[in-house]
Amino acid sequence: MPRLVGINHVALEVGSVDEALEFYGRLFDLELRGRAGRMAFMDIGDQFIALAEGRTQPPDRARHFGLVVDDKEATRRALEEAGVQILPGRGLDFLDPWGNFVQVVDYRDVQFTKTPEILRGMGLDALEKSDQALAELREKGLDG
Repeated sequence: MPRLVGINHVALEVGSVDEALEFYGRLFDLELRGRAGRMAFMDIGDQFIALAEGRTQPPDRARHFGLVVDDKEATRRALEEAGVQILPGRGLDFLDPWGNFVQVVDYRDVQFTKTPEILRGMGLDALEKSDQALAELREKGLDG
């Protein structure tokens, strides 16, 4: 059986690619990988998010995706400054203007790990994992 290795990209349906680039650009330091037709691609190190123009469904309720950030509290402040409503609960969740449900998690606190080379290339080589995340990785034999 083949094994899942990771996620190459997530595609989000948005009303307008230009408006989505502006919205996400107010929240995060973005690097545009490129555009093709009614799509734009935002780099996230060795991964990317694809923005596809044309929302075809109502706002998400349970379906969501998680973004890993280097500073969750800075993201909270950016959301507040942009006037984005943070959803109730213990996490940092929000809906973008097109109804995409986004959960924000801090890199330090999750098992997801970038290689040292990728972190260095992103200018994040000083970013470290929490003790809990390291313990989770050790339990699975993934601590390198």
